Amino acid sequence: MPTPRIDAALALCRRLTAEVPLPGAGATRRRWEVLSTLAEHDLTLARVVEAHLDAVAVLAEAGQQPPPGSTWGVFAAEAPDAQLLATPGPDGGWRLEGTKPWCSLAGVLDQALVTARTDAGRRLFAVDLVAARDGRAGRAEVPAGRWHSRGLVDVPSGPLVLHDVPARPVGEAGWYLRRPGFAHGGIGVAACWFGGAVGVAAPLLAPGRTDPLTLRSRGLVDLRLWSARLGLDAAAEAVDAGRATGAEGELLAARVRALVAATVEDVLTEVGHALGPRPLTADAAHAARVADLTVYVRQHHADHDLVALAELSARTAP
Repeated sequence: MPTPRIDAALALCRRLTAEVPLPGAGATRRRWEVLSTLAEHDLTLARVVEAHLDAVAVLAEAGQQPPPGSTWGVFAAEAPDAQLLATPGPDGGWRLEGTKPWCSLAGVLDQALVTARTDAGRRLFAVDLVAARDGRAGRAEVPAGRWHSRGLVDVPSGPLVLHDVPARPVGEAGWYLRRPGFAHGGIGVAACWFGGAVGVAAPLLAPGRTDPLTLRSRGLVDLRLWSARLGLDAAAEAVDAGRATGAEGELLAARVRALVAATVEDVLTEVGHALGPRPLTADAAHAARVADLTVYVRQHHADHDLVALAELSARTAP
């Protein structure tokens, strides 16, 4: 059963479906500001809303709309020990069989966009999770006890096991990764990381101690947050101007995500150094925010993503 926090997050998803601008529609900066503001207030809320809005944007890119009032997730992660296969059925539809890793809130969402392997390559499908969990359309199982995180504790992201589950294709094979919105969605996640960093930094940036080392940490954190905000704003302008497609969009997303992830790590370090253990042990909201952000930012794969960034930059150099 969802927690009260998740119930609130899902209600917000339903409300924001038609209110938040789609990426590339002329108000991308506003879209990312909504996400960063939510994350500054509550990273759990932002984590749920971001995934839902990303699914809405993917559907829009495919010329589709979600059913009114539905909540969505996007399950596109891969793992060497889990495989989800899609095969055409005798009725002309598709069926999913296997295990998908890292499926956040698979036990409570209404619908999901899920990538699966086909003979033609990786392909995106829409799945009715409610019908699958109820056993009315194949069977979906969410194994319990797999989420031991101390951050984002209300957003379990474990495996989803599907047995003969009907699925509707969204785009052709390979479309999910090729489309311009893939890069745009990745920057939307970075906007959430940024908002979380602003929230973590708040106790340090508040008026108070003026010893030289605290002032140094404040200055560095201010600079890092300012730089990350400039990066997000520049990216939003590029997306709306149509300059963030293909290889250019992929490179832009890699740069912005790396910039914001580095900012997050600097903020976590500087706030910890300057304020010591007290807020982590005596301020429940701050301690939860630090734990949530520490888990969330690990969607950036650190040195692996920096290597990928270097390779992208080399390929797109004039």
